[in-house]
Amino acid sequence: MSSYVIGVDYGTDSVRAIVVDTSNGKELSNAVFAYPRWKSGKYCKPGLNQFRQHPRDYLEGLESTITEALKKCDPGVAKSVKGISIDTTGSTPVAVDRNGTPLSLLKEFEENPNAMFVLWKDHTAVKEAEAINELARSWGGVDYTMYEGGIYSSEWFWAKIVHILKTDPAIAKAGFSWVEHCDWLPALLTGDTDPIRLKRSRCAAGHKAMWHESWGGLPEEEFLVKLYPGLAGLRERLYTETYTADEVAGKLSPEWAKRLGLSENVIVTAGTFDAHAGAVGGEVRTNTLSKVMGTSTCDMIVAPLDKNNEKLVKGICGQVDGSIVPGMLGLEAGQSAFGDIYAWFKKFMLWPLVQLQKEGKISDDLYNQAADELIARLTNEAEKIAPGADGIRAVDWMNGRRTPDADQSLKGAIAGINLGSSAPAVFRALIEATCFGSKMIADRFVDEGVEIDQVVALGGVAKKSKLVMQIMADVLNMPIKVAASEQTPALGAAMYAAVAAGIYRDIPAAQAAMGAGFDAEYYPNPHNATLYNEVFEDYKRLGFHVEQFSHKKP
Repeated sequence: MSSYVIGVDYGTDSVRAIVVDTSNGKELSNAVFAYPRWKSGKYCKPGLNQFRQHPRDYLEGLESTITEALKKCDPGVAKSVKGISIDTTGSTPVAVDRNGTPLSLLKEFEENPNAMFVLWKDHTAVKEAEAINELARSWGGVDYTMYEGGIYSSEWFWAKIVHILKTDPAIAKAGFSWVEHCDWLPALLTGDTDPIRLKRSRCAAGHKAMWHESWGGLPEEEFLVKLYPGLAGLRERLYTETYTADEVAGKLSPEWAKRLGLSENVIVTAGTFDAHAGAVGGEVRTNTLSKVMGTSTCDMIVAPLDKNNEKLVKGICGQVDGSIVPGMLGLEAGQSAFGDIYAWFKKFMLWPLVQLQKEGKISDDLYNQAADELIARLTNEAEKIAPGADGIRAVDWMNGRRTPDADQSLKGAIAGINLGSSAPAVFRALIEATCFGSKMIADRFVDEGVEIDQVVALGGVAKKSKLVMQIMADVLNMPIKVAASEQTPALGAAMYAAVAAGIYRDIPAAQAAMGAGFDAEYYPNPHNATLYNEVFEDYKRLGFHVEQFSHKKP
């Protein structure tokens, strides 16, 4: 009999679920759910870098996507589903009560953003991250950032927790523990959200929470209390053990089996992050740079443990045994903003039309037509501009810098404009800046002795923008393959589920059977690659001055 698995991928704006045939990786159906509260802008203050998401968006999306995807399949498919695996954004933690219920699901906190999931791109904890970095180097014990690239980020677990505890006494009092998004959902499906018992993701713990086997798990109590006294006792209410995404978290609870129309024998795996699942779905192998290109980027490499486990790579988002492919070292880097920069420029350009639409001076149809065509028209004109020809240079730190060398206090910049500068020229400069940011990451890996012998791209930008992909190939001066699957993280999650359900012995075997392959490849233009070497030097010089300006004391 055929067997099927479900991969569920929680992104920044929406969640999607796919039903996959384990024999060949064929996607039988899919469904997508856009978070309604997030879409309306609730609980976010972009000017303050505050981005929060309500768990009700996640809950509604979980049931909606899985049931809708199953309805699109033949009636017998649901009976043959063997496993479910979930990936999410991260670090996206939430404060929970003793039962593991997010505080925002309790009546007294349902409209409090501090009781909600603190989204990966929330940068309200910059000062707390700085405090972690200072303490790690000065307290006289282990430098707990050593496997995190040596620099802790405001995007990560502990910085966010300390920020909420310091700023909201009610949450500090009511919260029993903290749980990552990718850990809460599998626990919910299995019917046991007890924060002491639920299985925690190796990926989330190792890359974002300073977890490492060599010091017994999380940072010790003395360090945490020195960081912030309000952390006293929290460590024992968190976890010591962690689990890779191909391990079993449990089976579907009777409640969720009924809600989803599935058997109680369906295996639920431990959770993981979306980009790491995407690397698996994109058939990552040793020394492959896997680039998940969406609102932000995650750049990942897997390497054998024997010679790489103790080699520390500076300035990245961590190196963790089994975080991507169990049995291999997973190394993560990335950019805090990528597609978000193009979206910002679109919003910037449309501002007058938005106001006219609000005032009823232009029709909704006219506004929608302009919004739909803007990026395409900018792209068409930007394609005609030679690398560096217009003299405009940009730096891509509009949402801070994730890697190399995390610093979320940094800002973006555009320089070299004059009265003849056009919107397409600025747009191209922004694209070039995001690609130069990617080159900084690739160069850091190589400089630290990590080999890169191929580049694989996946995600929305990789599938939609030929211009971005060609500039990326020229800037990196390497061919780039684009994964064929439209839902690569969800496919990677499905592969984890197939291994956990016992259908395949390990991830490489699942990839060989279920991989979708590649449907495009971009080759560098030698002439453009040479020109971009010069423009890249301008990018680094401009970045140096932007960094000095961002850190200028008042």
